[in-house]
Amino acid sequence: MKALAGQFYRLTRLCIIGDGGRIGALYFFIIFGLGLAGIQITVRLIAWTADFYDALQKLDVDTAVRQIGVFFGLIAISAGLYLTSAYLRKLLIIRWRRTLTEAMLDRWLAGKAYWHLRDRRDGGIDNPDQRIAEDCRIYVDKLTGEAVELVTSCVGLVTYFGILWGLSTFPLAFTLFGTAIEIPRYMVWAAPLYVALATGATHFLGAPLKAINFEQQRREGDFRFALTRFREHAEAVALANGEGAERRVFAQRFRAVLDNWRLLARRELILGCFTRPYMQTVLRIPLFLALPAYLAGKVSFGGLMQIGSAFQNVVTTLSWFIFSYRDLAELAAAANRLGVFLDAAEAAGAAVAQPAMSVAVEDHLVVDDVRLKTPGGQWLAPFGRLHFSAGGSYWLSGPSGRGKSSLLKAVAGLWRHGDGRIETPVSSIAVMPQQAYLPLGGLRAALAYPLDADDVPDRDFHAALAAVGLERLWGMDDAIWEEARRGLSGGERQRLVLARLILQQPQWAFLDEATSALDSDSEASLLRRLRDMLPKTTLVIVSHRAPQGVDRFETVTL
Repeated sequence: MKALAGQFYRLTRLCIIGDGGRIGALYFFIIFGLGLAGIQITVRLIAWTADFYDALQKLDVDTAVRQIGVFFGLIAISAGLYLTSAYLRKLLIIRWRRTLTEAMLDRWLAGKAYWHLRDRRDGGIDNPDQRIAEDCRIYVDKLTGEAVELVTSCVGLVTYFGILWGLSTFPLAFTLFGTAIEIPRYMVWAAPLYVALATGATHFLGAPLKAINFEQQRREGDFRFALTRFREHAEAVALANGEGAERRVFAQRFRAVLDNWRLLARRELILGCFTRPYMQTVLRIPLFLALPAYLAGKVSFGGLMQIGSAFQNVVTTLSWFIFSYRDLAELAAAANRLGVFLDAAEAAGAAVAQPAMSVAVEDHLVVDDVRLKTPGGQWLAPFGRLHFSAGGSYWLSGPSGRGKSSLLKAVAGLWRHGDGRIETPVSSIAVMPQQAYLPLGGLRAALAYPLDADDVPDRDFHAALAAVGLERLWGMDDAIWEEARRGLSGGERQRLVLARLILQQPQWAFLDEATSALDSDSEASLLRRLRDMLPKTTLVIVSHRAPQGVDRFETVTL
């Protein structure tokens, strides 16, 4: 419970300290104030109950008609308070969800935590995208609803108890086994006892809900991830006729969702067998308990209804935990998942890179006795001492599985399982992987990535596309580009990424099989243009075959 309270504090603080979060806190206090005003309306309705029903008992038509007018006036004010509060709560949810989501994104991206979290040895977690998108929504939605209700319930409880105490002046007298027993103000003591027994039963029956909700969110995320991954690799699946295999994966993951859903449904049924009858009887129990005093002539009919109304509000307020149990279980599960995500992301982003990284005094790259581990924990052979000078052209050669691509990841600071020392250049570095990544957005965004497309002149875009033989793409609007992007071949995607390299003009460029989808003649022509347009850039090329079109490259055998 202490750990969960710490997670609530941490997450709520992130909601408040972000941009716009303090205005959200102001909304929260306004909503709280509206809730207090609503309590005063409820107090007035309790008093109205006695006035109205006493008028009915006396057949006082004028008073009864006047009280009907008072009733509708109070209801109008109550409805206005509720609608205003509901609208402000939606504004609050917008602000706090934005600030919490931004905080999660900041930690996920900082220190390339998103990359390192893929490695389970670094505290990897399942479905970080689902935690950011779904759990942030659940947390803010449930928090803003349950927190306000909890605080106003505490204030209302004191108020309603005071009213019930003032009204319950009569005792309950009865004889038990020949002994006369009298319980003064028994209506006051009956309310908390009644709710305490019901709360204990609710917690006993509903305790497993937190873990089941946690697991349900995880399995839903796994299923969505499988669908998203299929969509991203639709072409490969279609060419391999892999629909049957993918369907089996979907069925397996959806079956896991359904299995846990059945557990959730059964547990909620068990809980509902108690809470549903409780909710339907809670409004009648007060009248049954106060009925002996009315029958004994100690209170009027209006007094009976007033005591029943006061008791009802006390019991309803005390029953907040019972009525909100499922929402509280979802809130606790979301807080737990977000807390685990934060811990893992912050740890992954702050971890020290291995091999040890430092910036070289001169503009060169030095790999000094570096050894790397594979993701499975197997050590690769050491690389010895490698030295790359600025302005040169290098080909990293070696058999498949030697660790060439892993070495480039280590140079980029992405590999944290190894030892040795790497001195990186002081100037700008760009790494181009074999799998060409085209981000969401138009053609300009794909070319400029990760720069802002608005900062790049149109003539530079056109020149870069012409250099790689893709000038036909220039001028496409976003809709046409989205269609064309899906039809690009592997070689065209690699050409597009190399055009991006021309736009960036880095001092050092590392190409990891970046021309593997091109034939030898196309590769030679493209690398020749690349060298012409990047005359001062140091090229470090990883490929299984010697690169063509680059004069005087130095072979580095790993």
